[in-house]
Amino acid sequence: MDSGIIVMMMSASILLGSIALFGLLWAVKNGQFDDAEKFLNATKFDGEDELNDAVDLERKKEDYKKNYRPE
Repeated sequence: MDSGIIVMMMSASILLGSIALFGLLWAVKNGQFDDAEKFLNATKFDGEDELNDAVDLERKKEDYKKNYRPE
């Protein structure tokens, strides 16, 4: 390959990578990933039936793993 093409590809990669890094840092700084209420509200508004169903599903998964024997 021509060295000019390699330089152009490297500079484009560095530019795009720096834009992505800047966007990620901006989002973290502005609290875009801070969503504590989502998890708090999910546990606060879950009903007893939904929680019991989740426990039963986990038990079934564990029982299946214990009893599964590949042939």
